[in-house]
Amino acid sequence: MSAGTVRIAKPTGEFVDVEVGTTVADALRALGERRVGEVIAAAVDEHLVDLSSSIGGGAVVRPVFSDSREGLEIIRHSTAHLMAHAVKRLFPETQVTIGPVIESGFYYDFKRERPFTPDDLERIEQVMQEIASANLAVERREVSKLEAIEFFRSVGEAYKVEIIEGIPDDRVSLYAQGDFTDLCRGPHVPSTGRLKAFKLTSVAGAYWRGSEKNEMLQRIYGTAFASPKELKAHLAMLEEAKRRDHRRLGRDLNLFSFHPEAPASPFFHPKGALVYNELVAYIRRLYDQFGYQEVLTPQVLDVDLWKRSGHYDNYRDNMYFTEADERAMAVKPMNCPSHCLLYGMATRSYRDLPMRLADFGRLHRYERSGVTAGLTRVRSFSQDDAHIFCTPDQIEGEVGRVIDMLFRTYDLFGFTERRIYLGTRPEKSTGSDAMWARAESTLTQVLQNRGITHELHAGDGAFYGPKIDFCILDAMRREWQLGTIQLDFSMPERFDLHYVNSAGEEERPVMIHRALLGSIERFMAILIEHCAGDFPLWLAPVQMRLVTVTEDQHAYAEDVLATLRAAGLRAEADLRKEKLGFKIREAELQKIPFVLVMGDKEVATRTVAPRRRGAGTLAPVGVAELIETAMTEIRPVMGGGVP
Repeated sequence: MSAGTVRIAKPTGEFVDVEVGTTVADALRALGERRVGEVIAAAVDEHLVDLSSSIGGGAVVRPVFSDSREGLEIIRHSTAHLMAHAVKRLFPETQVTIGPVIESGFYYDFKRERPFTPDDLERIEQVMQEIASANLAVERREVSKLEAIEFFRSVGEAYKVEIIEGIPDDRVSLYAQGDFTDLCRGPHVPSTGRLKAFKLTSVAGAYWRGSEKNEMLQRIYGTAFASPKELKAHLAMLEEAKRRDHRRLGRDLNLFSFHPEAPASPFFHPKGALVYNELVAYIRRLYDQFGYQEVLTPQVLDVDLWKRSGHYDNYRDNMYFTEADERAMAVKPMNCPSHCLLYGMATRSYRDLPMRLADFGRLHRYERSGVTAGLTRVRSFSQDDAHIFCTPDQIEGEVGRVIDMLFRTYDLFGFTERRIYLGTRPEKSTGSDAMWARAESTLTQVLQNRGITHELHAGDGAFYGPKIDFCILDAMRREWQLGTIQLDFSMPERFDLHYVNSAGEEERPVMIHRALLGSIERFMAILIEHCAGDFPLWLAPVQMRLVTVTEDQHAYAEDVLATLRAAGLRAEADLRKEKLGFKIREAELQKIPFVLVMGDKEVATRTVAPRRRGAGTLAPVGVAELIETAMTEIRPVMGGGVP
């Protein structure tokens, strides 16, 4: 190897010598990469760079293709720049701010006096296509902060100036494509022609830097993929998501509503409250089987309690505060400190453990208005929350029992695809290094002993301990985090909790925080969208609706209705003077599992003509047989009882 060359390698170990200053693209060719034309960037020693970057020393070079996860993020980031370029070409007076990649695509925030309209989005997208077709080179250059500030100030981009002024480095990187230049770390695609499949999806308001104290900007959302085929599939999924949107279905099915008098706090209508309470009842049946005791605890407690628990230091921005009798008080965002008080009220023996305390108490957390969304993120909610106080030797068994409860529950609701993550110590935390190491190794051991595949999420634990998060994939393969198991050695210490061991000595218990569904409100949103409002029979607000052909069947319908209700089924009768087809159609729109048609023939034979949602018209049956069919489906969920 000569003085003017450097040695580079593939991840597999093969290497070649290239001249100092060789571009990454040429380095890949030298390494024998046959698909260089499909590469959009590269990882040099696992640091993502542009293809035009120079090789400065010995390195491992890995190509990044457009159909990889990294490649997709680069495509979406480059498409955000493409959108900003088109906006500036159409509306030169607009200021551009920031445009990051998000899970489903990208967005860019703009400062413009007039709001963007749907017609504007179409025009912007058309210009994006023109710029992409021009196949403009995307070029990076590094400049001093001062030079960058002078440039963006000269073109009237005040937000870019503010961003640069907050960057600690002395130099920044700019990316140019044609007559458009933006501030960015990169990397980006080598030319605009690599952007072949994109769509602008919506426009919304957004505060500068996410703070309500700053001025309102306009945010344009979009998405991009490596190929038109993938984009088409994604857009079809978005349409399906609109059809399943729990906010629309919640209104159409008369389940819940929101009102400005209580921002981000749902009002459950009778049908929604029924579903809500059935979910709670199911969890309570599990508690009976797994040895939990349910408690009720106050909603407003002295602030000193939250200082003692650590929530005041770590969570107060999300809490509501008030005052009573000249004492500072807080509305509880969590149940754990209350359960510590209950545990500490008496001397506990090792024979008393494990102690499993469950609490459906209402919780309140302040969520900024910009992040609340239907039932998925609210300010007032209830969790299927529980805390287990146990000895260190009981940890594995207790965590295993919770996992059994979780998997049984997710199977019941059809969430058969699951992903499990182990979150370790976050930057902001309480407790000693030794305590954290012990807690993390214990949870890792439990997962390994049960053969549960999981991913490590470094730094994603709770401030008081590591956690296992249980995520499910819904019908549209979106990932949702539901259950959690959090191992806590810290809070028993903060509350000075003890138990007396078999030798008569005091020891510190371990506290396990756990939830199965999580927030009942949020779970309802996920379930509604998963099943598109078609609740399973045991959970449906109305399980059966009787519809009559004429008034001649009303007396029989009322008798059947009374029989169904006496059996514990949620049934109602539609006796209106409407056409039969209209009544059936309305019951279908309300997603009622059984529609029971009654004409003269049914009256004469003392039967009903059932229509099962998803299965069509069934053979006429007697009322007793229908009840047994329904109960056979319902009983396993109800533990042998009735709804």
